[in-house]
Amino acid sequence: MMKRNTWNNKEVVLGVTGSIAAYKACELASRMTELGAKVLPVLTRSAAELVGPSTFEAITGQRAITALFDSLQNPDVEHIAVASRASLFLIAPATANILAKAANGLADDWLSTTLLATRAPILFAPAMNTNMYTHPATQANLNTLRARGCHFVGPEAGRLACRTVGPGRLIDPPIILDMASLLLDERNDLAGKRVLITSGATREALDPVRYLSNRSSGKMGYALAIEAMARGAQVTVITGPAEKAPPHGAERVDVETAEDMDEAVAQRFSEADIFVAAAAVADYRPAYAPSEKRKRTGQTLQLDLVENPDVLGRACGQRKQGQILVGFAAETGDLEEMGREKLRKKPVDLLVVNRVGPGQCGFGADSLDALLLDGSASVTDLGHAGKETVAQAVFDRVVQTLQRAVAPVDHI
Repeated sequence: MMKRNTWNNKEVVLGVTGSIAAYKACELASRMTELGAKVLPVLTRSAAELVGPSTFEAITGQRAITALFDSLQNPDVEHIAVASRASLFLIAPATANILAKAANGLADDWLSTTLLATRAPILFAPAMNTNMYTHPATQANLNTLRARGCHFVGPEAGRLACRTVGPGRLIDPPIILDMASLLLDERNDLAGKRVLITSGATREALDPVRYLSNRSSGKMGYALAIEAMARGAQVTVITGPAEKAPPHGAERVDVETAEDMDEAVAQRFSEADIFVAAAAVADYRPAYAPSEKRKRTGQTLQLDLVENPDVLGRACGQRKQGQILVGFAAETGDLEEMGREKLRKKPVDLLVVNRVGPGQCGFGADSLDALLLDGSASVTDLGHAGKETVAQAVFDRVVQTLQRAVAPVDHI
């Protein structure tokens, strides 16, 4: 199975406005072009003072638009024509000025005029001084645009170029691209569904400064969340400590221990239509964790461990009320044999069994070796696949399961 490319042959208008973060738009233009999109760069007068139009032209292979009335402009990029055919308008960085224009219907340059004419999705990535971002006028403009259906990603909080600290920094380009990809994806087969995902590792305290844990990075949970969101689902991610945070736009619930995760799942499970248990939950925890740091004594330290709650097992048992359940199992032995045994103990609808171990560990990697088993124990070999591809395979099967559940029955 090949990974879907939602960018291929899509036309994206990249609006660049006069923020010091305008140089980061070059990375966005480059990456979108690499993904197969036709990127039309549009620079406001202020943006052109910060980053040269020729830079964007070299990256995208498209003439950069810098003025509404340009005698050299190709008729194909006339603003009404572009507004009609574009698949997405991405305004990154978006200053307070362009947000005010868009919110109040002002049209005094090519970008603001075309924003009025388009009915394509519009994604703003704000970047500005903290006081400007938090000003009531800017916040009112943001609320107006949200109410009209515009989308936003960021900003982040941090140290800004103006040496202030607070919200207003352009969010990282990979996150912007993820959000843009969701808006370009034309699938909607999980619209109206609520997906609950567990992700990352858990930590079990040995003392106030040490813990037992594992190498789970949260990358699989991230890929699953992005895939579900791309298909139109409302997504909640319950995450333990992880290298990869849940994607922007998903509800995020942070936990630390297996007991924390079990409690968080219990609180939200009844509202979910689909539950995907991708977290690497510790099977055991120390029976006792002292309030003081354990000191070296020169002697062997023995720990008594007790079992943690089985989050997926409980979902299969007393909690299930018609939800589709998807489990993940990391194994070092025969994947098919281990998978069938797991299904006997935990009758989930789908089970992904992936290989872990030295030199081939799925934890922390961008890909894994995996099998996909369904409730009847039929096996699909996913081979060595990227985690995005595995997520796509999982939700393809979930959608098939949902479709079978609502398919009409012929009566004789």
